[in-house]
Amino acid sequence: MNEVKWGIIGCGDVTEVKSGPAFDKVENSSLVAVMRRNGEKAKDYAERHGVPKWYDNAEDLIHDPDVNAIYIATPPSNHRDYTIEAAKAGKPVYVEKPMARNVEECSEMITYCKEKEVPLYVAFYRRALPRFLKVKELLDKGEIGEIRFVTSRHSKPLMEKDENGEWPWRVQPEISGGGLFYDLASHTLDLLDFLISPIEEVKGFAANQAGAYPAEDMVSGNYKFENGVIGNGVWSFSSYKDEDINRIEGTKGVITFSTFDHTPIKLENDSGLQEFNIEHPKHIQEGLIQKIVDELLGKGTSPSTGESAQRTNWVMDEMVKEYYKKG
Repeated sequence: MNEVKWGIIGCGDVTEVKSGPAFDKVENSSLVAVMRRNGEKAKDYAERHGVPKWYDNAEDLIHDPDVNAIYIATPPSNHRDYTIEAAKAGKPVYVEKPMARNVEECSEMITYCKEKEVPLYVAFYRRALPRFLKVKELLDKGEIGEIRFVTSRHSKPLMEKDENGEWPWRVQPEISGGGLFYDLASHTLDLLDFLISPIEEVKGFAANQAGAYPAEDMVSGNYKFENGVIGNGVWSFSSYKDEDINRIEGTKGVITFSTFDHTPIKLENDSGLQEFNIEHPKHIQEGLIQKIVDELLGKGTSPSTGESAQRTNWVMDEMVKEYYKKG
């Protein structure tokens, strides 16, 4: 393989700016085909983005001989099946986050891709963003000494129904795996796996406080990382206002940063308070896509894989399992 020629399954909103255009901007990469079940929308996307081919059937895209790698940008309920179909065709897979609806589906995807000797990557692109690489640099340089604990707090007002009076798929567990916790907290939990170490023990509590939809809208949890760091988090999606903050405290200082907001990274230690303003690139997945392409061409390593993403699914599953047992 001298060039990675991508096909997208599910060219919805996430592909408009965050990911789709990046496939053509990355070195040794191009976007050659897109698929959406609504053929008119697939055609419109292809025409607007200058993509040579479009399909309304995923199987046709997967078996297109000009496509040698598949990006799955559908809701999680389709991730496992499309991953298996792409692996059957011997094509590397890049799948949106969360990796799947539950850790069992993740395991099936990993196992099948290994059997077919097909690489599997997941779109936890914060692992390749300059903003969070700066946080990792500060931690690795010992700017806060030995890490002792981490806290995360994320709240949002209750979301609204769509224009058809329906709740979006992100709060339909049969499609998404859970509520907004699966959609948003997955980024934070995967980022902590990257910055600190994998989580090895989890205890969580989930509830539906607003009673607006079947999925949980409140999750809290405590966890222990493999390196002994202790963490806790609270995610509420029926609260007063938007709030998004992570705090990593060590023996010599503290780092504060947001997963989603564009507030500065703050480092406080004996040298005083420093702030780092690092903007995201326009196409936020570009850095990770470049690393994936480099790995596929034998020139580097991707920081986000099926195995690392499965760990995040496991943590989330553990935190909400009692809620869904009651359901």
